[in-house]
Amino acid sequence: MTHRTVKSLADAAKPEDLFRGQWQYNRTSVLDEYKPYLDKRWDEGCTNAWKPWEEIVPLGYRGSYGRVSASLRAKRTSPRPVTAQPPAPRVVTRWILSRPETLTEIEQLQLKTILANCPELDALTGHVRSFAQMLTERQGERLSQWLDAVRQDGASP
Repeated sequence: MTHRTVKSLADAAKPEDLFRGQWQYNRTSVLDEYKPYLDKRWDEGCTNAWKPWEEIVPLGYRGSYGRVSASLRAKRTSPRPVTAQPPAPRVVTRWILSRPETLTEIEQLQLKTILANCPELDALTGHVRSFAQMLTERQGERLSQWLDAVRQDGASP
C-alpha cells in the first residue's frame, strides 16, 4: 500500500469515512428520478433490466443500461420479505367446482378470501353452485330461471 492509503485508513474515524467517489451513499445518480418507476416495474414482476431500460429511455433517461442492470441486480440479491403465494387459477377453479363440504378448512378460508376480494368471481361461484345443485337434483325446469339470473349479472352462460 502507498503511504497515502495507509494514512487515509489510519485517519478514518469510522468505516463510512473510507467511502469516496462512486461509493458515497449520498451521491446523486442519473437513475435517481427513474427509481420509483423501476421499483413499480419490479413489483409488477419485471425483473429483467432490458425491458425497464427500454421503457425509461423515451422518458428522458440518458444513463447506460449497465446502471439499470446494476440497480435491479441489487434488488435481486437483497433479501425479500416472505409472502404467501396466491393460489393458482387452476386450484381456485377446482375449489369453485368442488362441493363446499369436501374442501378442507384452509381451502374454504382461502376461497372465502378470494371471493371477498372479487365480486365477479363470487357471483360466478354462486351461479356454478346453483347449476350443480340443479343438475344433481334433476331440476331441469329451473334452467331458464338460472339463465336469466346469469344474464342479469352480466356473465355469459
